[in-house]
Amino acid sequence: MWEYIIGRFPTTMIISCTALAFGVPVTIYKINQLLHHHGDPPWKKKSGKKDR
Repeated sequence: MWEYIIGRFPTTMIISCTALAFGVPVTIYKINQLLHHHGDPPWKKKSGKKDR
């Protein structure tokens, strides 16, 4: 019985790749936001007002 249940679990490789498939894009997104926060010129930064 236990062999059947344990045999149904995904392998360590599948779990690792799933975590990386989520973690890498989120990390790149956060780094990109940080770089834009510190590196954008003043006219490209968001302001509270919308100019039309």
